[in-house]
Amino acid sequence: MNSPPEGGHYVRAYLRAVPGAAYLLAILVVVFAIFGSGFATSANILNIGVQSSVLLLLALPMTLIIMTEGLDLSMGAVLSLAGVVLADLLMNGRGLQTALAAAIVVGLAFGIVNGILVVALGLPPFVATLGTLGIAQGLALVITGGQSLVGIGDTLPALYESRLVGLPFSVVIALAAFVVFRVSLAKTRFGAYVIALGGNRESLVLAGVRANLYHVSVYAIGGAMAGLAALLLTGRMSAGHPTAAIGMEFDAIAAVIIGGTSFLRGKGSLGGTLVGVLTIGVLKNGLNVLEISSSLQVAGIGVLVIVALVIDSMLQAGRRRSAA
Repeated sequence: MNSPPEGGHYVRAYLRAVPGAAYLLAILVVVFAIFGSGFATSANILNIGVQSSVLLLLALPMTLIIMTEGLDLSMGAVLSLAGVVLADLLMNGRGLQTALAAAIVVGLAFGIVNGILVVALGLPPFVATLGTLGIAQGLALVITGGQSLVGIGDTLPALYESRLVGLPFSVVIALAAFVVFRVSLAKTRFGAYVIALGGNRESLVLAGVRANLYHVSVYAIGGAMAGLAALLLTGRMSAGHPTAAIGMEFDAIAAVIIGGTSFLRGKGSLGGTLVGVLTIGVLKNGLNVLEISSSLQVAGIGVLVIVALVIDSMLQAGRRRSAA
């Protein structure tokens, strides 16, 4: 029996290395381009990037948290609270820099608390962050009385609508964050420690590394990024709302899972997370173009997660057969 051509072997090996989310993204783009009028336009493609920016700011740190075998269910509520703090300070005449710093500090504080609860006290991440979710949501409702905070002035909306190097401000911020996270994970000692926290924590401890400190810092970064994301969310809405980001943590988790990051042994990919975020963004945008109800969009994300996992399972089976 003739062996397959060498070139074909390399092509198949390359295709098996591509995460399942990439195939899903390609399929969704083709389907929506065919059936969705106005989907395949440059303006709409850029709009998908804008809509996905906030989610990417949450999904990047969520990737690190999941790589350490953790979870953060409080991100959406913390983002809402940070947005409320940001909007409230702007309404009261404070400068944008001060308001943004306060929002980041709020997020950072919740992240540190999450880290202490999980790492120092040993609480399950699901339970610990579910508790801080309730606290953040309650504080946001108390501050606002359940109402939107409007009248934040023109500075933040104008910044949000601005463009840098031809790209919307939100897209530039999201891409810059991706580059920083990618370099930090791949090229720094911190990134190596994060991978080891999920994959081989014992080796860090034996090497004298303060593993608990780095573990808490992963949650702290997640909270700080939620505070930074408040800049984009509040700018987009021109207001602060106490429940504006509730549920976004589940989209972030879905994007990370779709991108191929595993809950076990520190295996993750920020590039895969970016693809996962874009896949969810394309799905939501395409369903909006097709005028599909928002409830079905939530169900669609669930289907995406399952399909992505099935595709990745099939690809891994192909890799094992190839290695054998």
